[in-house]
This record gives sequence, C-alpha cells and structure tokens, in this order.
Amino acid sequence: RLDSIQAAILDVKLKYLDDYGKARKKTATHYNNAFKNTDKIITPILNQKSTHVYHQYTLVTKDINRDKLKDFLLENKIPCAVYYPVPLSLQEAYKNLKYKEGDFPITEELCKTVISLPMHTELTEEQLKYITGKILNFAKL
Repeated sequence: RLDSIQAAILDVKLKYLDDYGKARKKTATHYNNAFKNTDKIITPILNQKSTHVYHQYTLVTKDINRDKLKDFLLENKIPCAVYYPVPLSLQEAYKNLKYKEGDFPITEELCKTVISLPMHTELTEEQLKYITGKILNFAKL
C-alpha cells in the first residue's frame, strides 16, 4: 500500500540500490579485515557462490561478555543491537511445545554471544576505525 509520494521516493532510490549494496559490502570488508586477527570475534562466513548486502552485520563473541561489550559500545556512542536475545523455543508464544533450556544448545549459546554492529551506507572510514578500535581494545581486557 504505497501512496504516490512513497512510490516516487522509491522510484528514485531504486536507481541507487546497487551503490547501497556496494557501500554495505565495503563496510563489511572493513569489519572483516579489522577482526581477522583475533580469535575472540567471529565474523560472518562468506559463501563464495553467493552475494551478501549485509542488512545486519552480526558478530559472534568468544570469551567476551557480550552484554558488557554492548554496554561499553553504547557508552562510547556506538550503536549496536542484540536482535534475538531469547531463543524462539523459550519464548512465551512457543510454551505449548514444551521445549526447555538445553534443547537447542547452539541456538541458546548464540543468543548469549551475538551482537550486531552499525551497518549502513553512510559510515565513514573514520567512524569504522573508531568502532573497530573500541571493540578490539575491549576484546583485550
């Protein structure tokens, strides 16, 4: 249900869709390169037979307290998010399926360790260096 103004804006924005995707890939490449030498941060796995435009850029933390990292990033004015803090199997809507903690250990672990970093087309090199520098410094603690 688009009104005519929304349709006109979308018509203009669609012309730049490939550029938006390239900008997001550039940001993801910066993140991947910044974190490649630490075993405390696992970056998204790239399938060589596909493309990715990184609607989100989500890391897995290893031997880092994800919630403390989130607080640290927010204190340093770096937006971040934990989109799925509770596994579906443990949410109220699925209570009738009688799943219990431990039924999906990998999912449960990921819900405790993943965090999404800023991802948009306007991130500058300076901002990316600030973000990655703060995370790398935190990971040393």
